[in-house]
Amino acid sequence: MKFFINLMNSLLLTLCFLFISTFSLMSSQAASIQVDSIWCNDKINPMGVSINDVDFSWKLTSEERNQHQTALRIVVSSSRTLLESGAYDVWDSGKIETQQNLNTPYVGTALGSGKTYYWQVKVWDKDQTESEWSQVGKFVTGLDQSEDWAPATWIGYEKMSDAEIVVPGIHGNGDNLGDRALKRPVAPLFRKEFQVKKKVVSALLFISGLGHYEASINGEKVGDAFLSPGWTKYDKTCLYNTYDVTENLKSGDNALGIIVGNGFYNINRERYRKLVIAYGMPKTICKLSIKYDDGSVQTVATEDSWKTSPSPITYNSIFGGEDYDARMEQSGWDQTGFDDSKWKTAISAKVPQGKLVAEIDYPLNVMQTIKVKEITKLSSDSYLYDYGQNASGIIELKVKGKKGHKIILQPGELIDDKHHANQNASGKPYIYSYILKGDGEEVWRPRFTYYGFRYVQVDGATPHENQALPQILSLKLLHTRNAAPLNGQFSCSSPLFNRIYTLIQWAIKSNLQSVVTDCPHREKLGWMEQTHLMGGGIHYNFSINHLYQQLVMDMIDSQESNGLVPDIAPEYVEFDGGFRDSPEWGSAAVILPWYIYKWYGNQGVIENAWPMMKKYVDYLRSKAEDNILSHGLGDWYDLGPKFPGEAQLTPKALTATATYYYDAALLSKMSRLIGKVDDSEKYFDLSEKIKNSFNQKFFDENTNIYSTGSQTAMAMPLCVGLVDEKNRQKVFNNLVLSIENSDKALTAGDVGFHYLIKALEEGGAAQLIFEMNNRDDIPGYGYQLKKGATALTESWAALREVSNNHLMLGHIMEWFYSGLAGIGQTEDSVAYKTIEIKPQFVEGINWAKASYDCPSGTIKSGWRTTKDSIFLSVTIPVNSGALVHLPAQDISSIMESGKRLKDIKDIIIESSPGDEIILRLGCGSYDFEIIR
Repeated sequence: MKFFINLMNSLLLTLCFLFISTFSLMSSQAASIQVDSIWCNDKINPMGVSINDVDFSWKLTSEERNQHQTALRIVVSSSRTLLESGAYDVWDSGKIETQQNLNTPYVGTALGSGKTYYWQVKVWDKDQTESEWSQVGKFVTGLDQSEDWAPATWIGYEKMSDAEIVVPGIHGNGDNLGDRALKRPVAPLFRKEFQVKKKVVSALLFISGLGHYEASINGEKVGDAFLSPGWTKYDKTCLYNTYDVTENLKSGDNALGIIVGNGFYNINRERYRKLVIAYGMPKTICKLSIKYDDGSVQTVATEDSWKTSPSPITYNSIFGGEDYDARMEQSGWDQTGFDDSKWKTAISAKVPQGKLVAEIDYPLNVMQTIKVKEITKLSSDSYLYDYGQNASGIIELKVKGKKGHKIILQPGELIDDKHHANQNASGKPYIYSYILKGDGEEVWRPRFTYYGFRYVQVDGATPHENQALPQILSLKLLHTRNAAPLNGQFSCSSPLFNRIYTLIQWAIKSNLQSVVTDCPHREKLGWMEQTHLMGGGIHYNFSINHLYQQLVMDMIDSQESNGLVPDIAPEYVEFDGGFRDSPEWGSAAVILPWYIYKWYGNQGVIENAWPMMKKYVDYLRSKAEDNILSHGLGDWYDLGPKFPGEAQLTPKALTATATYYYDAALLSKMSRLIGKVDDSEKYFDLSEKIKNSFNQKFFDENTNIYSTGSQTAMAMPLCVGLVDEKNRQKVFNNLVLSIENSDKALTAGDVGFHYLIKALEEGGAAQLIFEMNNRDDIPGYGYQLKKGATALTESWAALREVSNNHLMLGHIMEWFYSGLAGIGQTEDSVAYKTIEIKPQFVEGINWAKASYDCPSGTIKSGWRTTKDSIFLSVTIPVNSGALVHLPAQDISSIMESGKRLKDIKDIIIESSPGDEIILRLGCGSYDFEIIR
């Protein structure tokens, strides 16, 4: 018996060991690939998702090289409890054989409006080993239909008659409008108290305010957004936001407060204004849906029982600034127990013409606080604050003093000879003013405006203790911008190029708002040419999928019935001539959907934009004579003999027609992609006709020179495909020769410099790009820095007469990533499925490195050179592959992680064309050494 017991114990121990070993092996196998992060509609836990447009993406990690996904399973439940218990009551995709980890559409049961759903995903790796479930994600559906908002109605403080409406806006001061747009709108407060009597499971707030709003519950601001919602063409689209406010509520009495300002919804005729416009008076709508643990739902919505009162904001303008009278504050107005008996009942406001649509883009936020670097005394009650950085934003004032004292704050990006704020080129007068309430330390920041500035001139206060004047305890610059995540980094051994990178990035940051603006002060308008010409440089730095989708919708809303897409979108004002109709600007309507698809794999944006794109190209065709377009602004702000403006060195017909050709060629590609074969052939034929006409008009076969031979005239045809292959090298050589013969000075402008950089990069002339820009003796990036610029300026020469924080002309930013660091994708790749690492080594730079977060994960490329070797480190994310170009002729000269390349089996030699060897890699990190 004892023997039997011992035998059984031994067998049991053996079985336990085998089970543990098997389980450990299974765990080890399962861990070979993991779901690292999950995204719904390319956001983490998005709010306000359309019930008809839900998709899922995820990023994978693995310690193994060459890993990839072979299958997926997505599950969705109506509660987290159900999901974690394995009850997938909304959707279970089952195991689907696919390598796709991006944009998998939801195809489950019909989703409800204004509801929260929970989801997870798991995948199988290349060995068919199953991963663990991902973390739990959630998404909240929006209110897609107008009836979903019931019983909420739009409410306001005051009305505007139809006769007072000014739409479209009037360019300039609008002083010919008579009595219209003279009235200063009240920035109203709205409030409502309600009770919570049961245990809250969830609470969702759906809200809009036009132009912008801030909401609070029980005295605490809801969210951290600035200038919400984003600005749009309000007669077509109005945006709303969704918040989970479950944690904001308390048992018993609660209070909901809203304050509303003007934005682009109403710009009256005071102070500086780029345009005058009046869609209506400030108004708001909201619906708070509270779900209790017993399944019941309570709704708190804007209607005629709400109370309203003027706020302490006595003036606010997106172009003119903001005034605040702290004496008008009503303490506790957005909390329970406040006496609102003197407030009036909110009025029913006119329903906006535009459809209420959920804002899909990231909000604007305060993204950085910049402290003052230097304070200069101008007089006994006037001081200049210098922050050392020109940036978009607002001020935050902390002050103490006597009641009724008024402080004037004038921001400026430049100063004059007397060290006063200079607004001559940035829109004046733009003013912040604050009247003290006089009860100790007071803190204030503007809510409904912003400006681009480096300096603030303070009048009526002092930074020192003074019995007669208010004392400023602190005055900060709060940098505000679109909260799109930063997804790229670059640096190199050249201090000048690193400074240029920072210079351009500040211009990008300052002009990423709810549209891509040209400058953060004088205009704040969405000039469309920069969205595609600077698109590559922007997308290497920030995740702009949502922003660019919104820009496409802005262009759809702004398109005219004849097909014209104006130069600005949203189009608040109709400019004249080329400032409204320039093909290089309007063609963003065709180019942006293609870029969004290539960068993020979003084919839906092409399908949504198809009618607009087709209509626009047909419009251009109606304007062409013998396939040549001759209208527009041309190569804006090129460097010619005159003050910069419309093209000087290149015929407008050349840039307009080259862009027209590119549009037709892209339309042919996109129509084939979405299954419109007949249209593909139609637009291919059109592109060929344009190409033939273009070359007949502009190309000299004897000299191999296009038109005037300017940098733009030579570069654009090379980049967009207008040069016949037999002539390509000769044209490129002439371009290079003309630059070298012109002291390597740049002359191309807003349009042409983008194509010049691309043409030189694609032609292998990286050294020339470096030499043209590695200088400060002539107008260019180094010249701007030498003159003290801290953000990219509007003109190559950093002229004081124009903007000194401007987005255009920053095209070298794209080359820093795609050229110097060599991060790109192959011609047929989408969303960086097949990455191309092709760094360009130049004399004068000893090392460069960059990272870019593509949809599947982080790509890294970094290199350094020594006398004997070139070192290249590369990281490829899971589910992507890469072609890596190494500057070597002999495979025996290449080592990888200390081993000879020829001995490594998981690296494939793709080809060895001339002076380089091309390798095909799977995911993973690689360290190459090329021995010279």
